[in-house]
Amino acid sequence: MVEFGGWEMPIAYPSGTIEEHLACRTRAVMFDVSHLGTVRVGGSDAFDRLQSALTNDLDKIGPGRAQYTHLLDPDDASVVDDIIVWWRPDDPEVFDVMPNASNTDGVRAAIGGDDITEQRAVIAIQGPDARALASTVVPEVGSVGRFQVTSASWNNVECTIAGTGYTGEDGVEIAIPAGNAAQLWNAFAGAGIVPAGLGARDTLRLEAALPLHGHELGPGITSLQAGLGWVVAWNKPAFIGRTAAIAERDRGITRRLVGIVTDGRRPARAGCEVSVDGTVVGQVTSGNFSPVLEHGVALGFMPPDTAEGTAVTVDVRGKDLHGRVAATPFVGR
Repeated sequence: MVEFGGWEMPIAYPSGTIEEHLACRTRAVMFDVSHLGTVRVGGSDAFDRLQSALTNDLDKIGPGRAQYTHLLDPDDASVVDDIIVWWRPDDPEVFDVMPNASNTDGVRAAIGGDDITEQRAVIAIQGPDARALASTVVPEVGSVGRFQVTSASWNNVECTIAGTGYTGEDGVEIAIPAGNAAQLWNAFAGAGIVPAGLGARDTLRLEAALPLHGHELGPGITSLQAGLGWVVAWNKPAFIGRTAAIAERDRGITRRLVGIVTDGRRPARAGCEVSVDGTVVGQVTSGNFSPVLEHGVALGFMPPDTAEGTAVTVDVRGKDLHGRVAATPFVGR
């Protein structure tokens, strides 16, 4: 167990990170992701408040849908947080906004709403067999499409199910009142779903090239630099950081996030310098061993014109690690 964003979190269960990782890629695992925040925004002005604060366009979805979006710094358009919004299916004026663990207070300050994080738990079930196994416990799981949101009842307890996740695999996330979470977790375990910890969650999201706040997103890192310009609804008349974001779009980015594959099992790590032809040109933001590919994979910022296939050298504690720029995701569904 380790401290993570104010929560005590498991790195791994007894089966170990690699086994948990491979179980997600081939069968199904479950993560306790209750550390994610939930800010409930409701009322007749809820839509307008979120629409004028966050980058994506809520007009593209409706009740019973989820959306990935960003909250930007107003001065330089760096990503204050990346967020999933669940537009509740039972009330068109209520949204559950889900920030990263340590950013809940900042997001709430920007959008208002009530912090209900401690009232509920969230269990993420991910993997090719996730729906089939989880629906033996909660039948509604089988009918929730990708980025859809629905309500369900389990043992006479109301819960919310969304077709979202952070592994690159199919799956769902289920919010349930905190007092009932252990019973639901045990029911999923009885259905054959394997518990998994933060270690596997990180290697899975890295193989899928999904950004982690504090690494690929955060202070000084913009949506465009991270390759996530599609999250920004440029035609919206207002959102926090819009002027700065448009200025960067018009002048062009000075760096962009790329994928790197390295030789052998030894991985690059966050903070390692990346060189091309002997000149330092970038830095690794995340790196690890890929249990599926059985070699190192990494994400890092490089010059915007860096081509796929470019040979690179990563300085890992004074030793050279050779690799190349590669397409992402490293592992597909």
